[in-house]
Amino acid sequence: MNITAVCPGSFDPVTLGHLDIIRRAAQMFERILVVVMSNTQKTATFSVAERCEMLKTVTAGIGNVEIESHGGLLADYAREKNAKAIVKGLRALSDFEYEFQMALTNKRLNPAADTVFLTASAENMYLSSSLVKQVGMMGGDIHDFVPECIYDNIMKKFAKSINY
Repeated sequence: MNITAVCPGSFDPVTLGHLDIIRRAAQMFERILVVVMSNTQKTATFSVAERCEMLKTVTAGIGNVEIESHGGLLADYAREKNAKAIVKGLRALSDFEYEFQMALTNKRLNPAADTVFLTASAENMYLSSSLVKQVGMMGGDIHDFVPECIYDNIMKKFAKSINY
């Protein structure tokens, strides 16, 4: 069975945790659409185009992954793409309540798509884009948090905001 899954996120910036979830999802489904979503509750550091480029760079070796962006509802995007699964990563119990609420809402809006939760790997449980931005913008070392192939691009962006 050829199943398409959507792996949504803001990816601002892409972390090793994101990449781990994407790689694992790519082993489970025939086609993974990694979609950069707009989060109205967050102010993005990187543009949608920059985030898509970072994702294309870090997923270049994963043949069944495609990168897109979407500004509307995830449930509508999944329907348009005929995706049967929405893949979400969970780091901690604190993520679950929000993600569970979103999964139920998406199921109500698009009954054809189920949400699949993948737990973060132990080495990535603490990792978030917000943490990466906070450390990076304060001049800290983020080598262990982001894929090496996009490290320089991320640090160039942060260099404009570093507070000492």
